[in-house]
Amino acid sequence: MKRVYSAPSPLLVGHMRNILQTAGIRCFIRNEGLIGGAGELPPTLVWPELWVERSIDHERAERLIEEAMTAPEPGSDWTCPACGEQLEPQFDACWSCGRERPGRQGNTGK
Repeated sequence: MKRVYSAPSPLLVGHMRNILQTAGIRCFIRNEGLIGGAGELPPTLVWPELWVERSIDHERAERLIEEAMTAPEPGSDWTCPACGEQLEPQFDACWSCGRERPGRQGNTGK
């Protein structure tokens, strides 16, 4: 098991878990109940943590999380990470090479 993400927001950690589970990566959250200890314990020790069960999924999970964190806001232009083509916000895939827009549901990071 390896930790792939931690944040002060349980909602954000839960969102990242959903992204990984949608991609078929088995994962779980630790420290969900420790937020009540904030103030008594150092802040980062009570943050929820996202862990992957299999170490072979670690790199792929980190890549998916990075894509989700850097995904452009809806309604903004984006650049294809594969070919560099500039695209308008209504496109969910690159018209030039076919790569999906980063951070979209179903994107496996390939």
